[in-house]
Amino acid sequence: MSGIIDLLNSDLGKSVVSGLAGQTGQDTSKTSSLLTMALPLLTQAMTRNAQASPEGADGLLNALSSGKHDGSILDNLDGFFNGGVDDSEISDGGNILNHVLGEKQHNVELALSQKSGIDASSVSQILKMATPLLMGYLGKQQRENNVSSSSDLGSMLGGLVQGNSASGEQSFLESMLDADGDGSIVDDVAGMFLDGNKSDSNGGGIAGMLGNLMK
Repeated sequence: MSGIIDLLNSDLGKSVVSGLAGQTGQDTSKTSSLLTMALPLLTQAMTRNAQASPEGADGLLNALSSGKHDGSILDNLDGFFNGGVDDSEISDGGNILNHVLGEKQHNVELALSQKSGIDASSVSQILKMATPLLMGYLGKQQRENNVSSSSDLGSMLGGLVQGNSASGEQSFLESMLDADGDGSIVDDVAGMFLDGNKSDSNGGGIAGMLGNLMK
């Protein structure tokens, strides 16, 4: 199974990058860099939730099984971008981001801004527009792989995160998020985004947040 980074390197991915850059007046290289960090992170966050609880898995599976996320959005990118992305799509993307990232959304966007060189406001706007496209891609993969159970969903999402081309650069998650090489990205995401604080005494921090995604 090809991975999220492979998607971004494909003709479809390049069209997505170009469209998102054009919508916000950003450099395509910086936009590509932003998405290379953000999309695997969001997918991995969904993966952890699907693997952590039946409720989280069922909720995501139901969302991906709906007609709204059937992948058709990727077949008409001209319609998605031309004339400006529809407000309803941006609102939908914002709701999904809030569901996934919760109260840490602003912190994550600031960190992505620092690393990509794109101002935080534009990062937020790009992510809101990119998230419906990501959900469409995940929904398309769900259908093509006949995923109908929670366990299969977790495996599919994990494969999309880890299944990047071996001939390309190392997986983003392996090379950047799993900085200590322990096979778990949670502590590394915490260090990457939240000044090295892996969690607080109440189980908070981004590690605690990732364990309660999509509920």
